[in-house]
Amino acid sequence: MFLLNAGEDYMKLIVGLGNIGKNYINTRHNIGFELLDSFLGDINWKKKSYGLYYKDKDIIYLKPTTFMNLSGIAINHFIKFYKINIKDILIIHDDLDINIGSFKIKYNSSSGGHNGIKSIIDALKTKEFMRIKIGISNDKEIDTKDYVLGQFTKKEKELINEIKNNIYDVIIDFKENKSVNYLMNKYNNKTK
Repeated sequence: MFLLNAGEDYMKLIVGLGNIGKNYINTRHNIGFELLDSFLGDINWKKKSYGLYYKDKDIIYLKPTTFMNLSGIAINHFIKFYKINIKDILIIHDDLDINIGSFKIKYNSSSGGHNGIKSIIDALKTKEFMRIKIGISNDKEIDTKDYVLGQFTKKEKELINEIKNNIYDVIIDFKENKSVNYLMNKYNNKTK
């Protein structure tokens, strides 16, 4: 699926999931956008069908503009346009089942109820891609939709800031073609 010919240049795709619009800035569901923004710093995002992107040599960074539940449409479009192998994709997204201040690298796993990931699996017809799941915890007393679309508290932001450098290191290692097993062994034991 979308494999390249031998000798052809290849690209990697790093995607932060979130929702476009001022109403969603600093919300728990937008942690993928926020981490890409902080990792890349002051850059000029370009607009293309279904997404905001930044190209740096053989890396495409993407923030889908389809809204979370249709993220797969944007990712599939970029994969086809740039002829990206699905094994060269990294998705960064929030996860309700992981404590805030922790993260987990996963590969070939189910959506776990995350609609953005479900959309990606449906669009790509595979689960065989790597993800960084950023913990946002879960407050069972708040409706799930309201919780994920709610703003981070000051304490939650501090906990996210404590793991940012580790997540940046994962991105750098991914860019340097480290294997999935290497990344999981190196980083998953660092999480709480």
